[in-house]
Amino acid sequence: MSKQHYLCIQRSRPGQCGPGEDPSPAQMEEMYARFNAWKEKFQENIVDMGGKLGDGKVVTAEGAADGPFVEAKEVVGGFMIVAAASLEEAVEVARQSPGVWMPGSSVEVREISTP
Repeated sequence: MSKQHYLCIQRSRPGQCGPGEDPSPAQMEEMYARFNAWKEKFQENIVDMGGKLGDGKVVTAEGAADGPFVEAKEVVGGFMIVAAASLEEAVEVARQSPGVWMPGSSVEVREISTP
């Protein structure tokens, strides 16, 4: 059975980690260990790790404006593409990702339709 591709969009709430809330070196080490274990476990599913998203522009027919807009309730912070036999399998990959463990964070999973 061939696998379908799914876009996973990492979201968080602005200001969730305020000033002075940086993780300690031990917490960072633990986070990287969790991330690497997750990546290893799902290596067959991860097609493109994507990455963290920075500043950009919002493009319309009228032109381009700075974005994303800070007044948004959620900020898209990154993305990845996974291959899975079903939406449920893709959701399980996302559910176990370290990105959903942070307070206020979520991963949106969307099927990528191809003609």
